[in-house]
Amino acid sequence: MSVRELVVLGTASQVPTRHRNHNGYLLRWDGEGILFDPGEGTQRQMLRAGVAAHDLNRICITHFHGDHSLGLAGVIQRINLDQVPHEVTAHYPHSGQRFFDRLRYATAYRETVRLTQAPVAADGPLARTASYTLEARRLSHPVESYGYRLTEPDGRRMLPGRLAAHGIKGPDVGRIQREGRLGDVTLDDVSEVRRGQRFAFVMDTRLCEGVHALAEGCDLLVIESTFLDEDVTLAEDHGHLTAGQAAAAARDAGVRHLVLTHFSQRYADPEEFERQARAAGFEGELTVAHDLQRVPVPKRR
Repeated sequence: MSVRELVVLGTASQVPTRHRNHNGYLLRWDGEGILFDPGEGTQRQMLRAGVAAHDLNRICITHFHGDHSLGLAGVIQRINLDQVPHEVTAHYPHSGQRFFDRLRYATAYRETVRLTQAPVAADGPLARTASYTLEARRLSHPVESYGYRLTEPDGRRMLPGRLAAHGIKGPDVGRIQREGRLGDVTLDDVSEVRRGQRFAFVMDTRLCEGVHALAEGCDLLVIESTFLDEDVTLAEDHGHLTAGQAAAAARDAGVRHLVLTHFSQRYADPEEFERQARAAGFEGELTVAHDLQRVPVPKRR
């Protein structure tokens, strides 16, 4: 199977630091690349992480605050400069169309790439491919914001013991997979459902229904945790989550691997985010993200 991993390009919130660039996250999924929230400096971070413009197939913007979108102008111009040979699709809140237009045409350049604009106006599916369905959910932030969820279709796992019990082997294994039946033996008799993998990307938001819907059953959840729990009032006022809130949402959703990111510059000790996430009862795999990190999507159960 092709690589499925998250490449973290930047993890800072509103203000970058000496060690954290503004936001930027690339999901590699079966030969496709989906770039989420390219903040200022994303193009340089791509270079440092070994990510090429040719790797990009989609760009997903959660909202049009600068730390999530100011790098869009440079990324768009780079895919044109490099003459990426395939179509690139951009998703972003429909209400921010004027911001997208300004960023797309911020300066003069030669357009060589088909960039398809596919703005998000409501909850629901955005795209379906053989490898995934991409959908959006509205979040709770001072400006319109959407989170994104990618779901792989369920497949089938063949069971060698049951195949042998029914005397099915060689080319007949492929035949029953394609046709669903071989004589009196059905595909259900010799296989089980293989649950598709699920990924979600949740940025600036308060706790809301959209957070829980996006996180439900995820193998890998990338979620903002701008504040520590002692600053919960500040988080609520500014439309953000704390480490404990993000971890509790992941706990309740049955998330397997939680990635915390989008940290306020006010905190010097990243380990405190992990301590508070564990204190909230999250027991799965946990990553407090840092720039240029690679996080693999967990293997299927």
